[in-house]
Amino acid sequence: MTVAYPISRAWISAGGTGAQNYDEFADDAEITAIIAANPASALGVEMPHRAPESLGKSFTESLPDAAARLAAAKERGRYTPAEEIVAVYRLGKGSFGVFCLVDTDQISTNADEPGLVIRNEDVFIEKVRERVALAEAVGHLLSPVLLLQTGKGAELHALLAELTERLGAADVTDVDQAGREHAIWVLGPGADRDAVLALAGGGELIVADGNHRSLAAQTGGLPKFLAVVTTPESIAIQPYNRLVSGVDLDLEALGGELVELDGRPEVPTAGGTIHVYQDGRGYALRLPVAEDSSVLDRLDHALVEKQVFNGALGLDAGDKKINYVGGDYPASWLCDEVDAGRASLAILIAPVTVEDFVAVNLSRLKLPRKSTWFTPKARGGLVLSELPR
Repeated sequence: MTVAYPISRAWISAGGTGAQNYDEFADDAEITAIIAANPASALGVEMPHRAPESLGKSFTESLPDAAARLAAAKERGRYTPAEEIVAVYRLGKGSFGVFCLVDTDQISTNADEPGLVIRNEDVFIEKVRERVALAEAVGHLLSPVLLLQTGKGAELHALLAELTERLGAADVTDVDQAGREHAIWVLGPGADRDAVLALAGGGELIVADGNHRSLAAQTGGLPKFLAVVTTPESIAIQPYNRLVSGVDLDLEALGGELVELDGRPEVPTAGGTIHVYQDGRGYALRLPVAEDSSVLDRLDHALVEKQVFNGALGLDAGDKKINYVGGDYPASWLCDEVDAGRASLAILIAPVTVEDFVAVNLSRLKLPRKSTWFTPKARGGLVLSELPR
């Protein structure tokens, strides 16, 4: 049995359309600058209200602009159509995946819900609504859900590595903001395509990136969603930090072990201690942990959400005062934001280990929002899936 399928009606980038996913940015102005520099970027479709010519409109008001941009890109030959394909994907050196479709009804969010696709994090429902509205407006899925193949990962990795060598030059390449080359090889019907699909959908799949997009597929009633199935050998988990604005945090009142650091903090190298920067000072803080805590409750991200946000600050994790900042932004950038007065404090958290990530997911428990920043990220705008009408 496999839950992975070919893309019935795909549109393959002809170059220049690749983009970071919409949720990879800490500053909306970055999105506008990227679109201004490259109007062909799929980011102008995914985040239409951030495109220079649509500034001032809401996301909903900008949806017709998104549809017009995608239609214009196709008319200009920025994408070429293909049917019943998968796309072998090399995400930088030594990292592999495959673009395909996956059954939406296989998504499981708890132990009582059957399914081979495990979604592991809480979400911001407004972002889900935006993804549903965008798919309905443009009739395509532009950014894939990144799925980690836990059962057949080693076999899939070996096959994809062999195919990228055997198939010769890639059909399309794209370079991301970190200088990584993303390469695509399109596979039509045949033995290679079927072998890839059998391994990609042959074991439990964990949502590594794209919790909002996967829930949007469910909410929007889509029978299948666009995915990149990758392998454990292909990914790493980077820090996911927090900036908080408009608050005054009394660190001593948290009741943990508190030590002032010399100078600005860096991201902790291991879990158990978080670093905080406020008022020009850095601190190491070990938050209290109950002895009978589960693997989930011991995670630093969970402790920060419960004890700092919910407890000390009285904030819900979705409060607009909290900005979740992924691993592409160094500790120095977060500290600069505090020093410039654009944030009250920065919270630097060691990355979740792959072992803890898998353990939490296979137990069908949910990670706190924005706990894992997987790299490399699957690139949007390289392979599109046209929705059935």
